[in-house]
Amino acid sequence: MGLYLNPGNDAFRQAVSDDIYIDKTDMISIMNERLNKPSVKFVCVSRPRRFGKSMAANMLTAYYCRGCDSSSLFADYKIVKSDCYMEHLNCHDVIYINVQQFLRRAESLRQLGQCIEEAVLKEVYAAYSASLAEEYGNLPDTLTAIYMNETRENKGFIFVIDEWDCIFRVAKDDINAQKSYLDFLRDLFKDRLYVSLAYMTGILPIKKYGTHSAINIFDEHSMIDPKNLREYFGFTEEEVREQCEICGLDYGEVEKWYDGYRMGKLHIYNPKSVVDVLMWKKFKSYWTGTETYEALKIYIDQNFDGLKEAIVEMLGNGRCKIEPSTFQNDMTTLKTRDDVLTLLVHLGYLTFEEETSEVSIPNLEVAQEFMRAVRVGGWDGVIRALDCSERLLRKTWELDGEAVAGGVAAVHNETASILKYNNENSLTCTVLMAYYSTKDYYLNPIMEFPSGKGYADVVYLPRRNVDRPALVVELKWNKSAAGAIAQIKKKQYASWIEEYTGEILLVGITYNEKKGHECIIEKYIKDIG
Repeated sequence: MGLYLNPGNDAFRQAVSDDIYIDKTDMISIMNERLNKPSVKFVCVSRPRRFGKSMAANMLTAYYCRGCDSSSLFADYKIVKSDCYMEHLNCHDVIYINVQQFLRRAESLRQLGQCIEEAVLKEVYAAYSASLAEEYGNLPDTLTAIYMNETRENKGFIFVIDEWDCIFRVAKDDINAQKSYLDFLRDLFKDRLYVSLAYMTGILPIKKYGTHSAINIFDEHSMIDPKNLREYFGFTEEEVREQCEICGLDYGEVEKWYDGYRMGKLHIYNPKSVVDVLMWKKFKSYWTGTETYEALKIYIDQNFDGLKEAIVEMLGNGRCKIEPSTFQNDMTTLKTRDDVLTLLVHLGYLTFEEETSEVSIPNLEVAQEFMRAVRVGGWDGVIRALDCSERLLRKTWELDGEAVAGGVAAVHNETASILKYNNENSLTCTVLMAYYSTKDYYLNPIMEFPSGKGYADVVYLPRRNVDRPALVVELKWNKSAAGAIAQIKKKQYASWIEEYTGEILLVGITYNEKKGHECIIEKYIKDIG
């Protein structure tokens, strides 16, 4: 065994021996189905830092790697039930590369590919034949020669490349180094028969140059489009519930802090944070604590039209529609609001709803990171608005419409320079900001909620085991609050949620350019007639 060619199973052995390990081995069967199939054997998986990328890479290496026996490691896990489990267990030559480790070894970043090639070639020559060095001298031709001359079964190579995109994060502006590295990967993989499977993992999707990528042969799975690997991007709700029961931890609190990443219908949790809270039994920011808030601040302070309004709306638990296709899959070619928000999805600061193309802040842990970033970013009005939110929410529960109207007006005044407050859409954003503190008691607000005979503007449903009234909010521009309440009743907005909650409050909020803000709050009384 070597460092790069068939490195063994020690890394995965350490992972499964940890105090908390959640079984994701059935992902192996998906990779087995892709072996030696040109249309699907190139896989690139991008997900945020500390979301289990290296663990998955080490798992695949331990399973496929020739020269070691991993049967005892997998004996108690899901993969053993697969029909093809024994067929590929420790039966392949694996080339494992952690690109991060080569960054400091290369004489220059433009020679990163060359540095990797030399290290891998040295072990290939030692394992096969030193004479290959004199005859070929480069990695693709050498591997081709080995493949063509081998007669044994499973003679191709499986490539597992971790942190494949680190050069795009470390050398953000060195376009020549990036292109040179991509050319190295293209030469290594494109049209190469010796590749049985190539599995790459990183944070960013593959960089786009012009109209196509330099390695467009890869099937990409990302936070925007996870495809059939969505359940392996983190921990699922079922997995987290089971661990909470084992460790005696309140699942509802775990849900509030660390849930929120949406993969189709799946709720995906941040693995780093869940493991830490299960271990230490203390609710705090674990994942965001591994990187300074400055990394987020740089992006949300970009001077793109509509970006700050979007951040403010999401701080109020709202959602923003984006077009992710213009993003160039790097950290510097940012030309629009949507480019920045798409990057934040890939970095794990936002979650993406596939069905609606909307983004939002996923959970309390990440919301706190946004709060730290805006507190030092000159967003003083936003901070003051958020700080008074708890009082406004309590006044809502007390049915004090006058106090709520005053609170909404204060938020309007504090955020007017950012929100350009002059229409009903901006009123929605202001109200979401005013009700920022609902995140401690309620699920994320549901916008344009289909209920009764129409759509309620905003609905807040209480979290599990939280004894608070649901809120049905109707917003009006240049109309009366009484008219907003009348519409809620006429359209029967509250009737749809009766079976999901207890007490319901009807909240009508309006802004009139002459009269200012007005609010009326009433308890919902079911019409039994």
